[in-house]
Amino acid sequence: MSDSSVIDRTSVRIGLGIFALVVVLVAADIAHDASLGAEAQHLIIEGTLMLAAGSGALVFIRWLRRLRDDARAEAKAERSQARHWQSQAEKWRSESQDLLAGLSQAIDRQLEEWSLTPAEKEVALLLLKGLSHKEIAGVREASDRTVRKQAASLYAKAGLAGRAELSAFFLEDLLVPT
Repeated sequence: MSDSSVIDRTSVRIGLGIFALVVVLVAADIAHDASLGAEAQHLIIEGTLMLAAGSGALVFIRWLRRLRDDARAEAKAERSQARHWQSQAEKWRSESQDLLAGLSQAIDRQLEEWSLTPAEKEVALLLLKGLSHKEIAGVREASDRTVRKQAASLYAKAGLAGRAELSAFFLEDLLVPT
């Protein structure tokens, strides 16, 4: 989290208001003291205080602008990075479309070969997509218990120990090191 997200508008207004108040009060005091014939040394000290408060306000404003600019640059970089990854994903899908279609058909044939019910087949596909039992239950509008039973049944029919072996069955040969 950047510093700029921590600073809210109210805090900024209060900070600038304090600097402005000090400048105004000191200026008023200088004018009052000058009209009374105050010593030059006293007026110089108060003038220096007024300049310090004004300088502090300017430093504060510059710091806030830098924080804002940094936050904008960071957000722009994040948007650019997101567009880059989205573009890469779209390119990969486009280039791999025929292969993915063939893989999808091969997975479908294997699920048919295991003689899965339509519900077990749907659970298998959702498991391969990485959904949890609870998420699958939500998608299928079924109970978590039902999904767990269907998953256990499909593992038994396929001769697999669980989700990891189901994924490995289809992906193991695809992920050969180069």
